[in-house]
Amino acid sequence: MVESAAAGESLEFRAEVQQLLGILAHSLYTEREIFLRELISNASDALNRIQFQLLTDRDLRDPDAELAVRLSFDDQAHTLTVADTGVGMTREELIENLGTIAHSGALAFLKGLEEGQRPADIIGQFGVGFYSVFMVADEVSVTTLSWRRDAEAWRWTSTGASSYTLQPAEKTERGTAIEIRLKEDAHDFASAWRLEQVVRKHSDYISFPIYVAGKVANQRSAPWRKPLNEVQPNEYDDFYRQLTLDSQPPMLHVHVITDAPVDIRSILYVPRRREGSPLRLQPDYGPRLYCRKVLIQEHGKDLLPEYLRFVEGVVDSEDLPLNISRETVQSNRALRQIQKTLAGRLLKALGEMSQERPADYKTFWQEFGPFIKQGIAIGTADREEIVPLLRFTSSTSGGELVSLADYAGRMGAEQKEIYYILGEEASAVANSPHLDPFKARALEVLFFLDPLDGFMVQTLREYQGKTLRNVDDPVLALPPAPAAAPAAEEAGGQGEIGPLLARIKAVLGERVTDVRVTDLLTDSPCRLVSPGGGAERDLQRVRRLLEQDYKVPAKIMEVNPRHAILRNLSAMLAARPDDALIAAAIEQLYADMLLLEGLLPNPADMVPRLQALLEAATRSGGQAA
Repeated sequence: MVESAAAGESLEFRAEVQQLLGILAHSLYTEREIFLRELISNASDALNRIQFQLLTDRDLRDPDAELAVRLSFDDQAHTLTVADTGVGMTREELIENLGTIAHSGALAFLKGLEEGQRPADIIGQFGVGFYSVFMVADEVSVTTLSWRRDAEAWRWTSTGASSYTLQPAEKTERGTAIEIRLKEDAHDFASAWRLEQVVRKHSDYISFPIYVAGKVANQRSAPWRKPLNEVQPNEYDDFYRQLTLDSQPPMLHVHVITDAPVDIRSILYVPRRREGSPLRLQPDYGPRLYCRKVLIQEHGKDLLPEYLRFVEGVVDSEDLPLNISRETVQSNRALRQIQKTLAGRLLKALGEMSQERPADYKTFWQEFGPFIKQGIAIGTADREEIVPLLRFTSSTSGGELVSLADYAGRMGAEQKEIYYILGEEASAVANSPHLDPFKARALEVLFFLDPLDGFMVQTLREYQGKTLRNVDDPVLALPPAPAAAPAAEEAGGQGEIGPLLARIKAVLGERVTDVRVTDLLTDSPCRLVSPGGGAERDLQRVRRLLEQDYKVPAKIMEVNPRHAILRNLSAMLAARPDDALIAAAIEQLYADMLLLEGLLPNPADMVPRLQALLEAATRSGGQAA
């Protein structure tokens, strides 16, 4: 304290407060409008306290005063006033609350800065938000009158410098009024439109009315804090439209209310369509985060696992550890529990939808299936809940979606593995030579057509004890076919086709590691298989999409000596070994297989070769035959 004078009592801020004022006003907050959120939040706290006091004590100042926050302004004088009818403060409380920032928390904050931490990374106490007003204020006056009947009104005034003044004030109504003389670059806050905009964005669901120029600007009723039986179905849809501006109703909503082990009040929505690509991380996603109905974050990325980033909604919790500016969330056990609870409820609701509303689930899967697969690919802890949600088409499903449970339920007793094929389009993989032995044995094969499937299958190696097996496997342990095809030797044997195998290897060179006969093929002339298994084989299509200089890895070519093309080529090689059409046909067979595999680097390269083959096939007299 310096002195008493007619103008009031001048007091010094505590040392740590002086150090913090500049940080809080200029470095801590990312948006200037946050100051109004903080002032309204403080006013709401004061109103909550007087509301609680009124439950047991009516013998206090102004017991019948409306509990409200009022925002008024003078656009000529460039001032803004935030007033409430809350508990108010005494002289001692003014000094304690506005002359000290967060008590020991202030020292802890400074210590963190000295250790090199960013302001937004340091956990602090509530109570610092008031000082954000100096982002927009040249001077702030706080006039307050306590709820206690014997209390007197006081005015606190500061410019954000090293001291503040206290003096008696003329005020007859309980509560606090904060008058802000706005900086030149903050005059826009002295307008009804700007104030209403900030209220709707940050404080729309404060329980008490917030008046702007005499008109209530906030909704007050937060649907996520209502009991489940008090929210009508149309209220969920209306709130979703207000939240997202989406003209279509959501596909699913999940209303979560829990008190233990962590406090959660939340409504989450699954939209009907996605806007971004699951392969490109969107910078802004996640539900809105509220604390006591005050907006803290527009996008709470840490509230749900990344693979659920398409989910919209709100999360309100009093257990979340906020940073000192109340703009970000600190990671701790409570946050992890909230994420686990919300993800579990969502996955359960999606599972129920898949059983009860299969048509809607099909729409969901077409829009958001890749996100769910990402949850498997990244090895999330929710894997057991995610796997039942997976859907694929298959060689026998006629285009309908198949779950792993559906597939396993149709497996015969002799089948020990779950088979899948990787490709780009259902029409291409349906004609793949890899399916020949499976068609002959009436075995179902799952179609993995999404680029993410190559990643997903790296971690999804088995289901209910049955291994997932790629049909592109050089060693397939298949049950015997009902009517076995004649052995290769019976259809000409290795001896007769041996020269053709050697010519194929010579033409394709390093592009193949081996050329050999197989008895697995029935309708196809050949197939390409990978020499080894593992991630390299499953990720070849992803590499082709992502790598500009992608080179097809060397494969094993397995040929069907019973097929007409192979017999004709073998005969041509015996009769006209120097015919250029032999090499062209071999190249085309290889390109055909790559095309079906989704690995052909440049299909346009086939055009000259195809035209040469067509010319030979249409030559007069059929000499090419």
